[in-house]
Amino acid sequence: MKRRIVIGFVFFSLGLAVVILAFSQIQLSALPEPGKLESLVATQVKHLIIYRDSRNGIPPTPGNKQASVDEGDTLYGTDCSMCHGSDGHTLTDNGRWMYPRASELTSPEVQQYSDRELFWIIKNGIRLSGMPAFGKVESDEHIWALVNYIRTFRRDRH
Repeated sequence: MKRRIVIGFVFFSLGLAVVILAFSQIQLSALPEPGKLESLVATQVKHLIIYRDSRNGIPPTPGNKQASVDEGDTLYGTDCSMCHGSDGHTLTDNGRWMYPRASELTSPEVQQYSDRELFWIIKNGIRLSGMPAFGKVESDEHIWALVNYIRTFRRDRH
């Protein structure tokens, strides 16, 4: 019986030490860049959740795409450029120093999202990041205009 208590205490102590060590390694500071493992895991989880959540409840795109792009140009300057930069590539100080950093909208990572996924991101935002939800301040038509405008960004705009 005494031996079981000692073994239990040893395992409890080791477990407690592991938990304390793990928590001592977690940083909430936005100053250092995240490690490769943290970035990989966070990015994969983000993509899976956005994919899952964007499968339902997305309204159809507006009929006049060019008018939508033109409206998106104006909305982008008001809603998005303060972090993503006026060209979608050159991040502002706001976008450069938040964690995670604001996305470069010309990047393959952003451009590979489907239109439905971009719509979902703009409408709902991304929790624990700097990306706000615009679903309560912009209409679905305006959100589609932003998606259509973001699609005009190309890698060669750098």
